[in-house]
Amino acid sequence: MDFISDVTAVVDEVYYKDTGRLCSILGDYSPKKNRSSYEVRGSFEEIEECFLRLSAVRSESGRSSQPDEKAAARVEPVEVACFVMTYIREKCSKELNRIQGENFVIEMQNLSSHSGNVMVSFTPQHAKAKHVHSQFIRQRFVTFYQRLAADMQRRSIILTLHNYIDLQQKFPQLLFEPRHNPSKAYVTGPFIQVAALEEFLLYKSSKNSPRQKDPTHKTATSVSHSTPPEDESCPICIEVIAATEKEILKCKHSFCKGCLKKAFEYKPVCPTCGALYGTLMGTQPEGGTMKVTKSLSSLPGYEQYGTIMIHYYIPNGIQKKEHPNPRQHYEGVSRSAYLPDSSEGRKVLDLLTRAFDQRLIFTVGRSNTTGRNNLVTWNDIHHKTSTHGGPTNFGYPDSEYLGRVQLELKSKGIH
Repeated sequence: MDFISDVTAVVDEVYYKDTGRLCSILGDYSPKKNRSSYEVRGSFEEIEECFLRLSAVRSESGRSSQPDEKAAARVEPVEVACFVMTYIREKCSKELNRIQGENFVIEMQNLSSHSGNVMVSFTPQHAKAKHVHSQFIRQRFVTFYQRLAADMQRRSIILTLHNYIDLQQKFPQLLFEPRHNPSKAYVTGPFIQVAALEEFLLYKSSKNSPRQKDPTHKTATSVSHSTPPEDESCPICIEVIAATEKEILKCKHSFCKGCLKKAFEYKPVCPTCGALYGTLMGTQPEGGTMKVTKSLSSLPGYEQYGTIMIHYYIPNGIQKKEHPNPRQHYEGVSRSAYLPDSSEGRKVLDLLTRAFDQRLIFTVGRSNTTGRNNLVTWNDIHHKTSTHGGPTNFGYPDSEYLGRVQLELKSKGIH
């Protein structure tokens, strides 16, 4: 995933008695003045340095008491699915280390349980870790978790000791967790990889069944084994691709025709690189509405424009086969989002409308904030649900947001 590298912070001069020193410090960061506040842009390191310098000014003014810097930097923990966090801990340790950096530790409690939820907290390592930095660490983690969890599957499969190690080697992206019953295990990973595993086990099972001893099947098997080992393997089923079954996509990746057909039924993207083929349809429940109104009031950073207000409504319903728990009830949702009424803002509105029509805005799953299951939740197209507060509070000012959301939509074929 792409991590946030450009940060926008808002500094209100009302909190600083010595405005002269305030302006002197901010002058090193090319601030943008907006009434009584200043907008500062830069890298994480630059913004952190800026806030360290400003903290000294606030302390001298007597308006800031900081008896416990670590306590001030703490943010609310996040409650997430235990099985997803187990997968992240085992398979995504590098990504997790990149998110937390050197100044924070991402800690997980009650991870020993293989069901339910786990609390994830963000603990600063020293006094340099400020609250603004803590918020960005939390947001980086939530973004990473949401994108990963949206495509995560967990299944129970039957295993034998001799094929357990073999399967781990063939499917390195999957996490295998043996259960108390030695012949069974949980497997967790991306949907397409779990589907490939199930297809592989089904193939092996049918290959070893008595009817496979028929001479005609034996001939087919011998032909298959005569294929040189250097021939290309299908990334989905991990078997050598027969010449008559090979299909090459425009992105130059090859698959078995049957495997690719099954993968495209789930999502029309290349299972290897994610290149889009056709129109991507999501799992957003049907029957929802997207209403748009406009206001003359402006958003921070877009003072010369009005505001576009989007109101989404998805009613309660019953989950279908594309949802996590078919035939179970799900709880609907009502959400509002905001865009500047500028030419670029109106362009994003048109793109979001197309995404809504393609059922890509919402999905059914687990809430990352409450931990409750069977709810309509945001998918991985980010929205501004607040008019103020900046990026950490899903609001404005955020000069990079319109560009970022267009890239998210483009990855889904909407541009």
